[in-house]
Amino acid sequence: MLSGEFNHTVDAKNRMFVPAKYREELGETFVIFRSVRGNYIKMLSLGEWENYIAPIKALPRKQSEETLRFLNRNAAQVSPDAQGRIVLTQGLIEHAQIQKNAVVVGCGDYAEIWAEELYNISVAEEDKEAIREALEACGL
Repeated sequence: MLSGEFNHTVDAKNRMFVPAKYREELGETFVIFRSVRGNYIKMLSLGEWENYIAPIKALPRKQSEETLRFLNRNAAQVSPDAQGRIVLTQGLIEHAQIQKNAVVVGCGDYAEIWAEELYNISVAEEDKEAIREALEACGL
């Protein structure tokens, strides 16, 4: 399970450290891609990526092709180097609006990479009452 919150910097070559416990969960090679729900990057293991895109492949052809093109346009299969760093594509950097500082946050089966400033805004704007209601609706 991917959990926790880690602050990292993105260097001049767009390299960013991925926490060791995330690398263990994600595997030697994993997928990074832009989120459709906000200005952040998602990280999935190869198996979870296949699960993620499977329902898209079942859509009508035009919709499937457009959606897969959108997701794959800036996506990358990455393998951390010996220091545990991955290279973020320029398209992903621009989508997430990362200047230098990034936050990596675990979300169970996947992780997210945020620009530190945008992440702090998102956390400050969380609707804790809506989150509580969602948890209660799930019986938690």
